[in-house]
Amino acid sequence: MSSLSRMGQRILTRRDFMFDAATGIGGLALAALLAHEGRLAADQPKSPARPEIRPEAPLAPRSSQYTAKASRVLMIFCSGAVSHLDTFDYKPELVKRDGQPLPGVDKLVTFQGENGNLVAPQWEFKPRGESGKMVSDLLPNLAELADEMCFIHSMTAKSNTHGPAENQMSTGFTLDGFPSIGTWVSYALGSEASDLPAFVAIPDPRGVPQAASNNWNSAFLPAVFQGTPFNADKPIANLSRPPEVSESADLATRDFLKRLNERHLQKHPGDTDLAARIASYELAAKLQLRAVEVSDLSGESLETQTLYGLHDTNKTKAGFARNCLLARRLLERGVRFVQLFNGAYAMGEGVGNWDGHKALKTQYSVHGPILDQPAAALLRDLKRNGLFDDTLVVWVTEFGRMPTFQKGASGRDHNPKGFTCWMAGAGVKRAFSYGATDDFGHIAVDRMATIYDLHATILHLLGLDHERLSFYHNGIERRLTDVHGHVLTDVLS
Repeated sequence: MSSLSRMGQRILTRRDFMFDAATGIGGLALAALLAHEGRLAADQPKSPARPEIRPEAPLAPRSSQYTAKASRVLMIFCSGAVSHLDTFDYKPELVKRDGQPLPGVDKLVTFQGENGNLVAPQWEFKPRGESGKMVSDLLPNLAELADEMCFIHSMTAKSNTHGPAENQMSTGFTLDGFPSIGTWVSYALGSEASDLPAFVAIPDPRGVPQAASNNWNSAFLPAVFQGTPFNADKPIANLSRPPEVSESADLATRDFLKRLNERHLQKHPGDTDLAARIASYELAAKLQLRAVEVSDLSGESLETQTLYGLHDTNKTKAGFARNCLLARRLLERGVRFVQLFNGAYAMGEGVGNWDGHKALKTQYSVHGPILDQPAAALLRDLKRNGLFDDTLVVWVTEFGRMPTFQKGASGRDHNPKGFTCWMAGAGVKRAFSYGATDDFGHIAVDRMATIYDLHATILHLLGLDHERLSFYHNGIERRLTDVHGHVLTDVLS
């Protein structure tokens, strides 16, 4: 009896062999056509991947979807729209054609009206580090770290208005009502810190950015994952116990309440709302002790305090320096996402932020030193404390500025068509530049990147697939990147 299968016996005849071969070739052709039209199963939308959240411990650490390069994120957000042309995006042609009209444009009108001629960078650019990356003298301390940075010079935004553009950089959407990226990360991964929030937003000493709490809100995601805002000068409110209550009495009361809560929960197994409420109260109790400790910078060495500039005579710079040191202390204690703001809007256009419309040189001469030394010290401190290799540092601003000055003014108008962000630390290439704007820094022309792409890349480095991380809300599978975004694989190390 033959050991061949029935199919094997069929192909022994020439006619059957030719018939099966023709069928197979047809199948290959069909697969090629389906692939070309994006209709293969691999091309279809991926199934949602929602984290399994324990109601009694919603902020407990959770596994990523695949191996992560980064364990935590520090996002430094310079609000007001920093001019890429005066900081990180060197354009020799802009220097050469200073004072000439922008070629190919007649009476260019932008956000605040008509523009004048091209204007060269207001600070000299010099080659930095071993890479020779050109960075301006506005930020000399950060310039020294250019070899650590991965620049994205082709970033674009969907709005030329500060509020909506801030919304998009923090939430992925220009409209209000969407969760911030820090909320998505804490929702997906929880936190290694059991006694601190998973996500902390640190407002500038001068106040909050224009979009305010939209930058760290939870929107339709559970409120437990929203950012907790506080800074070194304004710690979390209402944490101190009343002076008439002793520490021992306070601790004894907490222990007693914890036993009562546990006993009540045992009587109502499966009540997730009750478990979540107890968990939130317990976190608040832990915060009363831990948040005070993490905000106390007095134990840091004089060398560290000097490195950051804590004792600078410029009070705003010293305040931002304290915020930067607070950020390091939060990250090393397991906080998953820290959003550190530089610039605020309460003081008016360009006064306390980077919105340099009228007198860019004068205003940036104030803002540059406030950012530069403390932010550079934070990166150096992360390196020497062993945190840099698994911390992703992301420097962002809501959009860029024009290569021209506004007509009748000495400042640059809004420009969402091409600007610079950079990343450093975990999982990204060092001394690397991705994409480019045109010869004048006006429009992204090489490997244009979107904020969706930036967010997709951040999630990827945390071991999360931006196409799968979702939350079902009002009949829609919501994502941080909506239906857009691609991981910028070229920037990955």
